Amino acid sequence: MVAEWAGIVEWAAGNTVADPGAGVATIRDGFVDTGLPIAGEGAPLVSEFALMELIAVLGRSPDGGRVYVGRVLECAWRLPQVYASVMAGRLAPWRAERIAEATRPLCREAAAFVDRQLFNATGVGWAQLERLIAEAVIRFDPERYEAERAAATDHRYVEVGAADTNGLVSIDGLLDAADGADLDQAISRRATLLGRLGNEASLDVRRSQALGDLARNDLTLDLEGSSGRRAVLNVHITDTTLLGTGTGANPVGRWDQTPISAAQIREWLAQPGMSVTVRPVIDLADHVPVTAYEIPDRHRQQVELRDHTCRFPYCTRAAMRCDLDHATPHGQGGPTCPCNLVPLCRRHHRAKTHSTWRYQVTTTGTYLWRSPSGFHFEVSHRGTHPQEHSDDREDPEPGVYRQQPETN
Repeated sequence: MVAEWAGIVEWAAGNTVADPGAGVATIRDGFVDTGLPIAGEGAPLVSEFALMELIAVLGRSPDGGRVYVGRVLECAWRLPQVYASVMAGRLAPWRAERIAEATRPLCREAAAFVDRQLFNATGVGWAQLERLIAEAVIRFDPERYEAERAAATDHRYVEVGAADTNGLVSIDGLLDAADGADLDQAISRRATLLGRLGNEASLDVRRSQALGDLARNDLTLDLEGSSGRRAVLNVHITDTTLLGTGTGANPVGRWDQTPISAAQIREWLAQPGMSVTVRPVIDLADHVPVTAYEIPDRHRQQVELRDHTCRFPYCTRAAMRCDLDHATPHGQGGPTCPCNLVPLCRRHHRAKTHSTWRYQVTTTGTYLWRSPSGFHFEVSHRGTHPQEHSDDREDPEPGVYRQQPETN
């Protein structure tokens, strides 16, 4: 392998193509050739046709061979410490390739900085290499660093998943590092305190309980005057879930449409400081439009209970975590009414707004979608079903509000 690397470097020195300018080919020996940048800034451009031949001789695929040769050139021209370690047999070629892959996007000065730090590349782990790369970018390409940092910051989120049948949820998130450290420290302190107060659960369980305690403490700061945990019960007059345990009692409740036991609900409601709001069942076919563009809470709840998830084909994101889209835009006569509101997750809301994806509300809770290429899908509480459709006159045409038929 070391001999192969040396041969590739010798080949590159004899097949370098001068850069005549962006997008301009070079005439070499009577034919038009193109210099390919297969390594980072400062490495030579190599002949496109000669590279094809080299890759074939090496017995590699066109794409894989191009990447491999590029990594060798990255080491030879931009990472001399790393290349010397490979030639001396101190560093495995595959490890050098990993390093080259990481440094290729760097400017010349940043790559040289990383190489200088790798005086003993054999002892560098991948985490240390990532830190070196980050330091090099901050030092020598601050504009790129700030742009990447700003882009990464826009991807922060915290998501609480749907409850499972045991009344448990998973939490996933991406936080600012300082915020994450503060949260971890607060959870650890509270979990330790719970243990000192006699809680015999494992540390992991106490940490999960501590996070819930932190949330409830925050609820005590609610400016609307309520404190502690709050719950909303939608009561069905024929449902005895919470009223008894004898014959005929229904032991099944719902949490965000997930079935859970009545015992779990009673345990939640028994928490100190719990405030409970009791609401009657919502008429999902009710039409109560408002003139404003802003969507009232009662409309949002009605739409969430009616549709449950994003109404884009095959999407399963919970409706409570979706935007509510005016099916017919408010500015074109569409009312702010549950019959004209559709839950769409942010990604699919953008697709509907900025691309040629279109849908039409055919009946309450049923939607006919047309894709940019003309495929049709019906989405309803029964799921997503592809539709045979050839009459363009019946394609969804947003912009003209049609009053949806009342459901008896």
